[in-house]
Amino acid sequence: MENVHVMDHPLIQHKIGIIRKKDTSSKEFREMIKEIAMLMCYEATRNLKLSDVEIETPIAKMTAKELSGKKLAVVPILRAGLGMVEGMLAMIPAAKIGHIGLYRDPETLEPVEYYCKLPADSSEREVYVVDPMLATGGSAEAAIQMLKQKGVKNIHFMCIIAAPEGIKRMQEAHPDVDLYIGALDEKLNDHGYIVPGLGDAGDRIFGTK
Repeated sequence: MENVHVMDHPLIQHKIGIIRKKDTSSKEFREMIKEIAMLMCYEATRNLKLSDVEIETPIAKMTAKELSGKKLAVVPILRAGLGMVEGMLAMIPAAKIGHIGLYRDPETLEPVEYYCKLPADSSEREVYVVDPMLATGGSAEAAIQMLKQKGVKNIHFMCIIAAPEGIKRMQEAHPDVDLYIGALDEKLNDHGYIVPGLGDAGDRIFGTK
């Protein structure tokens, strides 16, 4: 699975353990999601290209490095993906933000689009689609399909917890998209929830349950 990157960093694993606990408060859950997103962003941007730039330190002139090439954009899948944006921006503050709104039909479990607003130059940016959970993969697959239809070519997907079913669906639908995953879990249950997972990420971020 060349394009699947499961994060093994101890800090990421430790913080994921905290958000899995059912007695973690909404406040702490939000803080941890932000911190995990920040750490994952650090790992997921490892292959960004650099170019040489001439600068002057207080001591001497030198050749330093700066990011080159495409600019970045972060596109959360609403609503749970919003919880990861602040952590991403802490690492890449110049990134632009888009939003994709999808909800899962409770009968078919398939995604239905209700909102999409992207930066005007998204087709020229490296786009990181973020959602805490990759369960069936339906929402992620649909979101990325929407981006491709709008001309976006360089797409990465980042989630905190994934099920094997979601990864399989993403690889079949979008083999050109790199997947960055905090933890790979066991399976989905009959209700489409990840096991052991952490429950409904949106409800836990926003305190709606």
